[in-house]
Amino acid sequence: MIARLSGTVEEKTEDTLVVDVNGVGYRVNMSLIALTRAPREGERVKLRIQTVVREDAFDLFGFLDSEEEELFKLLTSVSHVGPKTAIGVLSGIEPGDLAEAIRTANVNRLKSIHGVGKKTAERLVVELKDKVELLGVVKGSRNATPNVVRPGDTGSELLSALLNLGYKPAQAERLAQQANEKLGEGAALESLVKEALKAARA
Repeated sequence: MIARLSGTVEEKTEDTLVVDVNGVGYRVNMSLIALTRAPREGERVKLRIQTVVREDAFDLFGFLDSEEEELFKLLTSVSHVGPKTAIGVLSGIEPGDLAEAIRTANVNRLKSIHGVGKKTAERLVVELKDKVELLGVVKGSRNATPNVVRPGDTGSELLSALLNLGYKPAQAERLAQQANEKLGEGAALESLVKEALKAARA
């Protein structure tokens, strides 16, 4: 099983990263939050990997730090939560905030994550509350990663995310403005990024 990858970022999309390792390109599924913080195309990257093997697929799921990887493993231990769903959850909330929501049984916060319904949110609390306590992930914590600006407001974070996904400054500003006009500046960063990417493909 593949546990680590170290190579050059060859390609970025909104849900995968292609890493060139000695001429071999590995397509790695990652959360949207992690992708916006990953190095840009042409730069070096080190990823922690969880390999998921099924009869019809061999999928790699990548993480920049141990907190997100451990939460991914916990999420996939929950009944009816597969790796794709787990990555979707991690795309919509910071690891520390996710741990805090589970720890405090904040079902409403969990339900606000795209793709998480009431039953799934309740299962996350019931099955993971004690495990999250032992994990010790702190609310709001995130490991330092290269090439990332971490301003305090969502508008600047959106612009930073688009720049880190490889868009030129002028294009990133235009897409950020369009997303903010469409969804409003109070929208979640995940939703704004997805709306900006949708506009870029239009």
